[in-house]
Amino acid sequence: MYTVSHKTFTEKEHRRTTLANIYTIYADHKDNITAHEFVAKMKLFLDKLVEHKKMMTYRITRMKLGFRSMDLPEFRIDMEFDTMQALDDAMTITIADKDVDSVHTGFNQYVDINTIQHFLYRDFPDEPDRTKLTETQDQFTIDEIVKATKKIKPELWKK
Repeated sequence: MYTVSHKTFTEKEHRRTTLANIYTIYADHKDNITAHEFVAKMKLFLDKLVEHKKMMTYRITRMKLGFRSMDLPEFRIDMEFDTMQALDDAMTITIADKDVDSVHTGFNQYVDINTIQHFLYRDFPDEPDRTKLTETQDQFTIDEIVKATKKIKPELWKK
């Protein structure tokens, strides 16, 4: 069970089937703000993108006990977009809408710019498994199709 943008979801399947473009950011916060304040400011911005329907959902996670195999920042933010166009629209509204820009600026000023890293991922494979047909489709010749069409709409063929 996890919380995403004020909604709690329980995943019943082993793997989600919704495909998404996932924009991931790793970052630390500056020393002059607490982790809770940092995340609260971040949520204000991310919630605006969801409210404006520019982003499907997001998830904020924090490094646990410093456990990592490489030097990554403490926080990870995953933002999910159904299309690349939606991601582009989210970036555009961040600049164009003063309300969204103000919460972005409010959050961004607390990011330690020496630690920020950006990544773009996509669920793989891109296409979910397709169910195979259990019945074979009948094959028709062009002649058979024309004859069938003449029976359905004979008025089309009188000219």
